[in-house]
Amino acid sequence: MRAVLFILLTTAVLSSAQKRTVSDAEVQKVHRAALLIDTHNDFPTEQAGKDRPVGSAIDVVKSPMNHTDLTRLREGGVGAVFFAAYVAGNYGLGERAYTRAGQVIDIIRRDIVERYPDDFVLATTAAQIEAAHKQGKIAALIGIEGGHAIQDSLDKLREFYGKGVRYMTLTHSNTNNWADSSGDQKNATMRHHSGLTDFGKDVVREMNRLGMMVDISHVADKTFFDTMEVSKAPLIASHSSSRALANVPRNLTDEMIIALAKKGGVVQVNFYCEFLTTATPPRATTKDVVEHIDHIRKIAGIGAVGIGSDFDGIDCVPVGLEDVSKFPSLTRALLERGYSAEDVRKIYGGNFLRVMRAVEKVAAAK
Repeated sequence: MRAVLFILLTTAVLSSAQKRTVSDAEVQKVHRAALLIDTHNDFPTEQAGKDRPVGSAIDVVKSPMNHTDLTRLREGGVGAVFFAAYVAGNYGLGERAYTRAGQVIDIIRRDIVERYPDDFVLATTAAQIEAAHKQGKIAALIGIEGGHAIQDSLDKLREFYGKGVRYMTLTHSNTNNWADSSGDQKNATMRHHSGLTDFGKDVVREMNRLGMMVDISHVADKTFFDTMEVSKAPLIASHSSSRALANVPRNLTDEMIIALAKKGGVVQVNFYCEFLTTATPPRATTKDVVEHIDHIRKIAGIGAVGIGSDFDGIDCVPVGLEDVSKFPSLTRALLERGYSAEDVRKIYGGNFLRVMRAVEKVAAAK
């Protein structure tokens, strides 16, 4: 009875329109106590693609133009970042896509981790993320965005794992040879597969065997449910939000969110304005991010929520969350809404670390 009463009271507080008064000191205490893991940041790809030829040096310390640099990561209290090795659809489904992924992975390793060893450390396990945090360093992790990067080869998938890749987004906005994307479902000229092909299922199984997290952001709904059925490990949506609040194909339906949560997975909320609100012309705000977090919590539980900002991969960010230094503003907004320090800890990294450990456990058992 007491447990039921606590849940009812908590729900009443969280749904209340009245803000709780929160001091700056409380915000800082809660924020610094959490291990903040942002599971999708496009800084390396953005820098490589826009301002410099691939392979030239970039400088995460001197990067005032976009959303990410070392100073702002420190200001924002970011403990770990998955840097995306993003491969656009226009690289095709062959060798160019594979080469591009390798080039961006090299940028992450060489121009971020190796260039600034006092600030960054490459992490490939949950334990290494926590160890880096204890050392006062930022854990840098690698995720491939776009499964066409493996060039339809399990050998190349294994090669990328060996280079430190710990998740792969099965598709980007383009359907590949083995998985349908949410980005081209209305394109009648595109050959679709009705979800995953047999080889696509093999890809998921091999990711389970390796210990590489399966990321279902960007995939078509049928691909999502096929992946849910095949995978022995929990899944992540590295940078997606709720379709109930912003009705775009890139977001997840309530049915998908609940299914993901039942399998132990996490939805890492995306900060892109159009994935937060479809209202025009008002720009999205920090409040919209909290609404998506709150909706996921209400339908799937606090354990189903995480953060995958998509910084430096988006051209519209919420008012109040303009770059990586602004994460304390989100902490304040969550506390004002009635979330506890423990809730914030789970959202910011605790939930994701649980998933990562579960994926590692599945791999160790094979």
